[in-house]
Amino acid sequence: MKKLILILFALLAAREIRAFGLAGHAAIACIAEHHLTPRAKANIMRYTDHHSIVYYASWMDEWRHSKGYEFTTHWHAGTVDAQLRSTAAVRDASGAKGDCVEAVEQSMALLSEYEKLDDSTVLVHIKYLVHLLGDMHCPTHVKYPDVKGFNIYVDGRKLNYHGVWDGYVLDCNVRWNSMEFQHVLDRCTKKEIKAITAGSVRDWFHDCAVYCRQIYVLAQPEQQFKSPDVWEDFLNPALPIAERQILYAGYRLAHVLNELFG
Repeated sequence: MKKLILILFALLAAREIRAFGLAGHAAIACIAEHHLTPRAKANIMRYTDHHSIVYYASWMDEWRHSKGYEFTTHWHAGTVDAQLRSTAAVRDASGAKGDCVEAVEQSMALLSEYEKLDDSTVLVHIKYLVHLLGDMHCPTHVKYPDVKGFNIYVDGRKLNYHGVWDGYVLDCNVRWNSMEFQHVLDRCTKKEIKAITAGSVRDWFHDCAVYCRQIYVLAQPEQQFKSPDVWEDFLNPALPIAERQILYAGYRLAHVLNELFG
């Protein structure tokens, strides 16, 4: 572990910020795909050119700055109020900035009548759901009214705390691929999954806001992590938080896709 952390210290500053990184988003999609009904999987594959939904897990990060998709830049996070409830308004697609909660709700509404839409529209909204259900569950993609962005220092390198949760927590602990994540984490009973997927998208985001609040106890603004041992003291409790959020996102993504396509 310590050798891996030392190697990763040299990579931290160079990583592009993207929620849960490639591995985390792929793991969420892989867990979700494992829980799709045969009917939902078959219907979805009609639009994905027989690609797995894992193939599109990070598509929104790759295209968010490309011409024609710039408007999605603000969709990767969401805000909550003092009661930790989503502040998302009900908007249309007229150009309002929006956030992850609004975007997920809009895609779900459109896909509720997917057979009336052209294939390209269905596909792009599948891509949105596959990615944004993951972003909703990334701890630092919940924006609290009393928490401002801050930096920490790891081995003398300044890191944005947001970026630490956008991949580093996973990278510094495990190097699993998406199928390994699914095999290791996906152990809940049907009863447990039913409880996890109960409620609405806004209920899920409230759950994320309540649960993820604890990450701001693990690290403080300008905190120094000067050695691998001290960094491990942060990583050890941080990893289960990330794993829980990945697992819940996978189950909830499967639930949404089954409701729409199954």
